Amino acid sequence: MKENDKNEISDKGMDELEIDKILEEAERLTSKKKSDSIDLKSEKKSDSKGKEVPDKKSGKSDKKSDKVTDKADKNDEKKTSDSSGNRADKQKKSVEKSPKSKKKKLYKVLYIVAMTILISIFVGCSIYLIVYFWQAKKIDKKVDELKDMMVVEEDDDYEIAEEETVVDETGKKTEYVYINGTKVQRKFARIYEKNNDFIGWLTISGTEIDYPVMFTLEDEEYYLHRDFEKNYNGNGTLFIDTASDVEKPSDNMIIYGHNMKNGKMFHDILKYEDEDFYKSHKNIKFDTIYGDGTYEVIAAFRTEIYDKDYTGFKYYAFFNADTPEDFTTFVKECQERTPYTVSTSASFGDKLITLSTCAYHSDEGRFVVVAKKVE
Repeated sequence: MKENDKNEISDKGMDELEIDKILEEAERLTSKKKSDSIDLKSEKKSDSKGKEVPDKKSGKSDKKSDKVTDKADKNDEKKTSDSSGNRADKQKKSVEKSPKSKKKKLYKVLYIVAMTILISIFVGCSIYLIVYFWQAKKIDKKVDELKDMMVVEEDDDYEIAEEETVVDETGKKTEYVYINGTKVQRKFARIYEKNNDFIGWLTISGTEIDYPVMFTLEDEEYYLHRDFEKNYNGNGTLFIDTASDVEKPSDNMIIYGHNMKNGKMFHDILKYEDEDFYKSHKNIKFDTIYGDGTYEVIAAFRTEIYDKDYTGFKYYAFFNADTPEDFTTFVKECQERTPYTVSTSASFGDKLITLSTCAYHSDEGRFVVVAKKVE
């Protein structure tokens, strides 16, 4: 065989071999493609089982649902935001209102306290006034009872073992009785028996002054806030300074009494500051258990209680004059302080009484009426 034929055969074999390789490769690729397609389908199926693939309708529904959800979420956010905002506003307002609220509460407490105090004061004042006037009424009742106890000449019911009748230089007869060893005017016997501190009776016609007078040597001010029966009473009872001598009268006897706003005790002696009142009420009646006495006013003035070191005029320190000049000086000092002119005067040897009560022109202010015995 020729060499060219071998080459042709060889070329021909080579072509066939190449064709076969190509066919094999194509078949392999086809097989691989199919395999890939199968794998792809299986993956899709697997995905469809794990997750539903929405169709168009469900897609729309999901979109609506998403919108509703979004809207609800937004509303929730808004509500949450509003709620947080409201809480913040409330807290802010609470913080803002807190001082005002405390202030309001404080005012309320103060109002309640103030009203409680006012009511307490009102109740206290009411009780005080009731007691005050009740005590005054009680004094009036007791004074009336004591007046009824006075023994008059026609009263034959009153009898006592030891009696005495005294006739003075004017021819006036006075009946006395002895009670516990004390010589007492018969007309005051029953009153004295009731209370041995009783010393006399003071009367100024045309005024409220018509009261018993007490004398307690051991305690001068015992009746300052006591009634005749020794019970507490704000009006007190008239009483005599223990430096005074009633039985053998000192040159001056001082009688003290309260200046009561209800008009009781010595309230009316302040009217002597008026000259017209003085002119129509010149006489004072002071009858003691030892004898009767009528006195004429010679002075009425304002003064006061001074310190112990004070060396000036002290009406409350004069009881007996060492000399006629001392007596004259006392009378002069009294009349100079009287706001009007009194024509009647007094001289050494006259017997005086001084009525003293509180006055409010100064802390220790006093109003004083001085009268001399005329019969």
